[in-house]
Amino acid sequence: MQNRISSFPPIIDDASKILILGSIPGVKSLEKQQYYAHPQNAFWKIIFALFEEEFTENYVERIQVLKKHDIALWDVIDSCERKGSLDSKIRNEEANQIAELLDKHPNIQVIFCNGGKSFKNLQKILGKNFRIPIFLLPSTSPLHTASFENKLEQWAVILKYL
Repeated sequence: MQNRISSFPPIIDDASKILILGSIPGVKSLEKQQYYAHPQNAFWKIIFALFEEEFTENYVERIQVLKKHDIALWDVIDSCERKGSLDSKIRNEEANQIAELLDKHPNIQVIFCNGGKSFKNLQKILGKNFRIPIFLLPSTSPLHTASFENKLEQWAVILKYL
């Protein structure tokens, strides 16, 4: 398999308190070079709903909303081989340097994993009893068939950490 793909750089600054981790960008995100670019992925709709922000398709403005609310964004996988966008198709993965990122940004108080692949990989990287809390949230992918309302309700736990 020669479909090696790579993650994007983290979106983070010194004010970030929350780190949200996905697995690795899907095909549409890689095409657009934007986190969560697939129009049916609920990530941005959830973030905007949680913070009662006016929804926008503008990627620069989306990133500004994350930063305004002290949220950092990255992926647990730096690179891997994968055909398509399914996490189940990921092979030969290399991890991102999550511990080093957290060392450089000590204001991060909690990590939220967008889906099971991110959570499982992060536990391998950091261990199960890491120094800051790690939460598994339902995937915002359209393949995770829970309703938007159900996902939004579970993602609302983020608000407790701001």
